[in-house]
Amino acid sequence: MNTHLNSFFVVLARDGEHVREKIEEIEAYDIPYKVICGEEVDLPNVVYREPKGKWDAVNYSRKVIPKDTDVVVFNDVDTKIRNFHYAVDWLRNGADLVYTKVKVSKGPQIKFYKIMDPIRKRLHMFASGELMLIRREVLEEVLPVPPCLAEDSYILFKALELGYKAEFCDDAYVETERTTSAEEEKDYKTRTTLGIYQALEYANPPFWINLIYKTLPFIAPFLSIFGEDGEAWSEGIQKATHLHELDAQPTKF
Repeated sequence: MNTHLNSFFVVLARDGEHVREKIEEIEAYDIPYKVICGEEVDLPNVVYREPKGKWDAVNYSRKVIPKDTDVVVFNDVDTKIRNFHYAVDWLRNGADLVYTKVKVSKGPQIKFYKIMDPIRKRLHMFASGELMLIRREVLEEVLPVPPCLAEDSYILFKALELGYKAEFCDDAYVETERTTSAEEEKDYKTRTTLGIYQALEYANPPFWINLIYKTLPFIAPFLSIFGEDGEAWSEGIQKATHLHELDAQPTKF
């Protein structure tokens, strides 16, 4: 197996905040990159794209990825990457797509990831697009991403549908900030869950993943056992289910 992989970073940025810091971080890896930004920023390798949603930015990335790229690394601008080499190792050992752990320092998502990450080691419930690596030829097969809120999970589900091998790497991770209150978490859970239901309209991952999301509305009320955070997850999931039934199709997070 050829273990030399030409990598290319695609950084996704809604606006100019954090772009300068992210460029400094990426350049330390000595890996070529482009930043696709929803705001015009006068910095090297930053490409302006009118903000329509991350799905659109991912589709646009086709235009900036060099032809000799083996691995495309999608990374959110508001993150700090840790132990990147562990994620690359999975690809060297035969994985086609790798998504990594997300580490937050405060808020309800500390508990959320503590519950979900052990599950994701065994079952690819959803992706984390904050840092996701994918072989170029696989990306070409799953693109274009349809308009949806969960472009990362769509890519994961479509790759699984096509028979590719995905891995969740919890040795590599990104540090970032997310919600800090139950109310924020409820809104966040509504958007992410609705995005996954949208993704499942366009991709057909393994049976067990589909089954879990079909039963999720019935499971959601029991999440209240996790206290205020669990109630926020429950309410967010139920609201997302209702919006999906109404065929709500927001496409910008």
